[in-house]
Amino acid sequence: MSGKPIRRPLIIRRLGCVEYRPVAERMKAFTGERAPDTCDEVWILEHEPVYTSGIRNVRRPGKGAPDIPVVKSDRGGEMTYHGPGQLIAYFLLDIRQRGMGPRLLVEQLESLVIDALSDYGLVASRRAGAPGVYVEGRKIASLGLHTTASYCYHGLSINVRMDLTPFGHIDTCGIPDLEVTQLADHVEGVSVADTADRLERRVLERFVVQSA
Repeated sequence: MSGKPIRRPLIIRRLGCVEYRPVAERMKAFTGERAPDTCDEVWILEHEPVYTSGIRNVRRPGKGAPDIPVVKSDRGGEMTYHGPGQLIAYFLLDIRQRGMGPRLLVEQLESLVIDALSDYGLVASRRAGAPGVYVEGRKIASLGLHTTASYCYHGLSINVRMDLTPFGHIDTCGIPDLEVTQLADHVEGVSVADTADRLERRVLERFVVQSA
């Protein structure tokens, strides 16, 4: 599928700072139980500290890594870290009804982040062969999705104001020596709450049908 996604109604939920595993199970259950008339949802949240690995990843954090849980996920991609100060957006979408294949979905989520960061005056970009969003060559946002012919869940993370140290004990997204950055390194006084507000506005612009 190509072109622009079809805009449809959408519910946005703010979940606060929560553990990873219960939310992942809730996403899977929501998707398994949904019907053609189930409204799409986007969940905006932070996670308690956790390493997550994608379906093809078999590695673990390196020697000396902090005592942080490691959870096997059913999303695509490699290992990454989530923790307080990182903004998460999970997209529970009917991609068939929205006219979106996996490639277009990834492009749309990357564009969503690039647009949100431009609100801060930052120039962000993609990187060939390495999904996500980069600022000055360093990764600031990651993507990981679970898709079927009809539905998707999981989504994206944006490093806002967090402890980046745990990234130093893994090959982030499977790329050795990949440098990461965060909004706080580029924007004075930035907060997760403000970034969430900006991201939500961009989600509504890009994915939700606008009333006349």
